[in-house]
Amino acid sequence: MRVSDIPEIARLSVPEKILLVEDLWDSIATDEAAVPMPQSHREELDRRLERYEVNPGNLLSLEELQRRIERGK
Repeated sequence: MRVSDIPEIARLSVPEKILLVEDLWDSIATDEAAVPMPQSHREELDRRLERYEVNPGNLLSLEELQRRIERGK
């Protein structure tokens, strides 16, 4: 489905479209089972959780994370 398929959506202003997208996302998020998670994502989450459990103090501070993001730009 595309925006052009529903003329009413095409006529909305940008702020109205953003609100519509937020409402759509909220309606999807209420049923997590309807959105399948690939096995590779589950495996990555398991790896990250295990790494955290082995060394829970080995986390970045917000400031360090921001520095790393800025350096990557």
